[in-house]
Amino acid sequence: MSATFDDRLNQVLPRMLSSDVLDNKGAGGEIGFWIFDYPPDQEMKVRGWLVDVIEPGVRKQKPDLRFATVDLFECVIDLLEDRGLLAKALERQRTKGDDALLTSLRSVLREDRLAARIVDKMRVDELDLLIVKGVGAVYPMLRTHTLLSALHPHMRDTPLLMFYPGRYDGQSLRLFNSLNDQNHNYYRAFSLVP
Repeated sequence: MSATFDDRLNQVLPRMLSSDVLDNKGAGGEIGFWIFDYPPDQEMKVRGWLVDVIEPGVRKQKPDLRFATVDLFECVIDLLEDRGLLAKALERQRTKGDDALLTSLRSVLREDRLAARIVDKMRVDELDLLIVKGVGAVYPMLRTHTLLSALHPHMRDTPLLMFYPGRYDGQSLRLFNSLNDQNHNYYRAFSLVP
């Protein structure tokens, strides 16, 4: 019998505060990248739950834990604003459409650049845990597997927990339970709650 979604949610806080996660050691000595995958139709529940349960729960149970939550969509907006491109991007989307916008943003929103920005802005080297959310909101501007690969060399001793609206089977990421880039599997993360 498989666990219900609420059962899985209730396992996240104790699991993410476990030594397995916080000691940043995965199987085979891999850096501790963890994914909590969930049904895409539960996105709003997960968003509220992160704010109402996870963040206060961490502060209560491990008050000395240095953690931060990064929203990928907010990162993209901040990057475009900093570069003076947000208004231009919105106008391009309105006049030329989504494909033209994505083509024009590709060089600006490279995953390696965004990874370096996240590491710098979040001061990852001073954290005990980095939580990543907003994955679905940045598709198709960003590819999760590429972003994780770009973050990997920067994270060093800091574990990462990504909330993922889709399915992760330990080998590949299926955003929204349907999109699968067969040539871009990601196998360096561990499932937080099976």
